[in-house]
Amino acid sequence: MGKQVCMGAMLKCSMGLAPSSLVVLPKNRVMTSNVPAANIMDNIPMTNIMPFGMCKSPANPTVAAATAAAMGTLTPMPCVPATPAPWAPGSPTVLIANLPALNDSSKLMCIWAGVIEVSNPGQTTHDIP
Repeated sequence: MGKQVCMGAMLKCSMGLAPSSLVVLPKNRVMTSNVPAANIMDNIPMTNIMPFGMCKSPANPTVAAATAAAMGTLTPMPCVPATPAPWAPGSPTVLIANLPALNDSSKLMCIWAGVIEVSNPGQTTHDIP
């Protein structure tokens, strides 16, 4: 069983150079360990998903431009997450606001080729499948 993910969970991106934290707005009205619980639709850039410091993905146009200007030397640029799809897969049996709850094994894809995953779920007392 995985842990339920909530406000303050720590995230890491495979193309980011720094960790970030998940922001969960209390719109779902479900709490876990006295903080808002997340579902798979808590994937909105700059609302739920904050920047990961610098981005090192060559698929990111700003990184590609900076790398080209530096004669091919990879040049990281500020991260601006781009996550159009929801977290996957989520919990198959626990619903929050009629959507699968977010567990610590779920992943989120960034269009700049990064894979965002949960490194710390934000709480340690509630397990969900």
